Amino acid sequence: MTSTQRRPGGPTPPARQTPATDPRHLAAPGTKALRLVPGLAACAAIAAVATGVGTVAPLVGAPVIGILIGTLWRVRLGIRPVLLPGVARAKGFVLQFAVVLLGTQLSLAEIAQVGASSLPVMLGTLAACLGVAYLVGRWLRIGADLRTLIGVGTAICGASAIAAVSPVIKAKSNDIAYAVSTIFLFNVAAVLVFPPLGHLLGMSQSDFGLFAGTAVNDTSSVVAAASSYGHAAADHAVVVKLVRSLMIIPICLALAALVRRRETRTEPATAGGKVNPFQLVPWFLVGFLLTAAANTVGLLPHTTHAALSHTALFLITTALAGIGLSTNITELRRTGPRPVVLGMILWATVAATSLLLQLVVG
Repeated sequence: MTSTQRRPGGPTPPARQTPATDPRHLAAPGTKALRLVPGLAACAAIAAVATGVGTVAPLVGAPVIGILIGTLWRVRLGIRPVLLPGVARAKGFVLQFAVVLLGTQLSLAEIAQVGASSLPVMLGTLAACLGVAYLVGRWLRIGADLRTLIGVGTAICGASAIAAVSPVIKAKSNDIAYAVSTIFLFNVAAVLVFPPLGHLLGMSQSDFGLFAGTAVNDTSSVVAAASSYGHAAADHAVVVKLVRSLMIIPICLALAALVRRRETRTEPATAGGKVNPFQLVPWFLVGFLLTAAANTVGLLPHTTHAALSHTALFLITTALAGIGLSTNITELRRTGPRPVVLGMILWATVAATSLLLQLVVG
């Protein structure tokens, strides 16, 4: 009897570890990097096709085409587990790095000017969205945490705001899933509807950038909608959106104060909800400001601007392809009608408020 044979009634020999199952091998840095390759390659391939189609249909733009191809792929072919790590990296780090590259097209003076000029519209849309979320959410009998997540996600920056607020209010996993699914549905709607609406209204590049930056909630969708409208609109929208993202800090601090007050009333010994505001500032916002500063002081030659702009657009398209590949239509259907109705009302409220305030304040 060989050493690999088992005696009757004897102990089962341990399973032989292969490179694919050995935890030490899976934990190796090189292996982690290799696991990203298939998903990133799939997203980049979709981005390449979308870029080619985008040159033929510039009104739609490569980012929108990328997210559509990715979603269609997921619906018709599904997504293999081997693609998941790279897809997650594409829709996360790749998108954030693309935003950092967009900073090379701007100066700090432009950022300050755009931030100051957009403040009335930004604060107006924020107040309108949160107010309507509270009133309509209660009318629809949606739980307090879920309506808060949908309201904050729509008002500020989509899934990023939901991720920041969830631990503060100690939201349940089901509420988080409902909110993210609902927000994503109207992200896609905004990318498809807003650019044609902007052309119909005859909006300038800067006007549409302000509209996209204040009326679209998720960073990826803001960039996609504005990029399909034009490079100037994308630059403007990114600045508005990043300034708007800073609203996460006061909102989280206010919610944390409410949570502490509620817990103090019930269980004083377990009151919590403390938030470090510096942890809420996205790293890519800092990177965006640093690249803009480098451009301001002349560290980036003008001859590099076009190449950096095209690279950023391709990376954006790659990221949106990853988002499309991550779209689970079945899960969206399971969110139920009431959160979707609230999301639609808030989406329309923010868009209408942004357009109205732009008309009022000029």
